[in-house]
Amino acid sequence: MSFETEKAAMARLRGMMAEDGTEAVLIGPSASFRHLMGRDANLTERLVALLVTQDGAELIVPRLQAPLYATHPVDLMVWDEAEDPVALLAARLTELGVSVLGVNAEFWSGFLLRLADQAPQVKLRPARALERLRAIKTEADIAGLQAAADAIDRVWAGFLAAVPVFTGKTELELRGVIRELMVAEGFSTIAWVDVGAGANGASSLHHGSDYVIRQGDPVVFDIAGLFGGWNGDIARVVCAGEPGAEYRAAYDLLLTAQEAAFQAIRAGRPASEPDRVAREILSDAGFGENFTHRVGHGIGLDVHEEPYLVAGNDLLLAPGMVMSDEPGIYLPGRWGMRVEDIVALTEAGPQRLTQSPKELVIHG
Repeated sequence: MSFETEKAAMARLRGMMAEDGTEAVLIGPSASFRHLMGRDANLTERLVALLVTQDGAELIVPRLQAPLYATHPVDLMVWDEAEDPVALLAARLTELGVSVLGVNAEFWSGFLLRLADQAPQVKLRPARALERLRAIKTEADIAGLQAAADAIDRVWAGFLAAVPVFTGKTELELRGVIRELMVAEGFSTIAWVDVGAGANGASSLHHGSDYVIRQGDPVVFDIAGLFGGWNGDIARVVCAGEPGAEYRAAYDLLLTAQEAAFQAIRAGRPASEPDRVAREILSDAGFGENFTHRVGHGIGLDVHEEPYLVAGNDLLLAPGMVMSDEPGIYLPGRWGMRVEDIVALTEAGPQRLTQSPKELVIHG
């Protein structure tokens, strides 16, 4: 294994560290660890962490796991079972003269509390350079995300073809069909398959139940999973028969809000802007209180990552960022709806990666 992709990511990280003055970054088991090391690490009571500085990279690893990293382009800081790895790390940070240490968001607090006690001169901070590395995708990264989007589009098309009639089936039955299709398509991990019919669709996080779908029920689907190392995510609505004029009008409004958010995904605009424009459209129509979540989230190695398209987020959008665009309307006790696409921000503007049709599908 040449580790060329990992070396390139490490070089990009160091460039971003230089830009914001970060001395060192500590990365525990996470998608970021996998991105920089080319393999996963388990998050357990045994400390495994990658320490990156401008001058090198060192992996703190228990001796029993050291052989797994023998060929990796990092120096190994091996600790034995009777040793305190946090003390080893604290001593190394002192030796390097590190005063500010960026840490990835998933790092176990138990380790960090001990590190703060043993190296009080080191200030722990969020690893902003790492967050930026993850948020700004390369062309190769976006190609991976496009492949994941294509795969989830194929799953959705296959599902609609496999189940032409929803009435009489349970949410869990439909979820099972989608999961089987995702496995067959090659998704290595299924993050979720949410299916909410009728009033269940009014909960944006309804995962599925033994509810039997009735004629006229709208059914909200949200599907996400890992394909080729990158995540795909999509949400669509299918109706088990004609839903009525009120639902159709609200659905048309939802598509208008989604398109407005899409057009607001522009370089130099704050990440709050797509949420603002979509929310304004839905609020003006009387659905402000029924849009109960942000309009989008970044996607990449994790299903949810920066940039988060939400009120108050002043992060400026930039080419290379990839995010969801997913407004929703939820009427408690009645119905829900959400349409989600994945969007890449390019130099020329926003580009949809998911291409599944959004016309309201009727599957009696």
